[in-house]
Amino acid sequence: MVHKDSIKSAFKWYDPILFGILIPIFSIFIRLLFLSCRVVRLEGADYEEKAIDMSGDKVIYASWHQRLFYHVHRLRRRRVIVMISRSRDGEYIARLVNWLGLRDVRGSSTRGGVDALKDLVRQMRDGANGGMIPDGPTGPPREAKIGTIILGRMTGAPIIPISWGADRCWIFNSWDRFMIPKPFARISYYYGEPILVPHSARVPDLEEFRKLLDERLNYITRQCDDVFGEQRPLN
Repeated sequence: MVHKDSIKSAFKWYDPILFGILIPIFSIFIRLLFLSCRVVRLEGADYEEKAIDMSGDKVIYASWHQRLFYHVHRLRRRRVIVMISRSRDGEYIARLVNWLGLRDVRGSSTRGGVDALKDLVRQMRDGANGGMIPDGPTGPPREAKIGTIILGRMTGAPIIPISWGADRCWIFNSWDRFMIPKPFARISYYYGEPILVPHSARVPDLEEFRKLLDERLNYITRQCDDVFGEQRPLN
């Protein structure tokens, strides 16, 4: 359950105006940007099919915070619910991804995570897919926290690592060096081998699965960048 009062207390006076005007306009430009991009290399799609068959159409998509942007376009028809932080910045992101076709639950590893995780579990039991950013909301970059693994154990849904790269993109001076593809960029998109966390897994086992998620996400991220010959920065 979202504690709306805690979010509203962080708002600026002009935020409601931007929510009502800027977000809808910005979403149109983003849709046009997505349409201009072209996927020239797609790898591991059979992993996604395998995971969906294994679980009866219930999976958890996991990607690094740096690579979040293009996934909104790829997953828009997958009925994905993403966990987004309860911060003021998170409110902007949540409203934007809602306009672009994804749903959200509000919480993170530092604030409201337990309630958000329970909400996400409930919605996945009703047929939704999960979306997790293992190194969010503040990093360290490309180091997974345990939340994605716990969600996998609670739901029985396989975790699918996903990543993308681009031949041309903007890279922000943020903690994760957030990436946005430039118009008409060529895109590489990779799915990693799914991770299935058994319900019987104990705490030491969860740490091993967390490391495995780290390895697989970092591997496919390097593979995405190698398509265009340049590794994108971590920090």
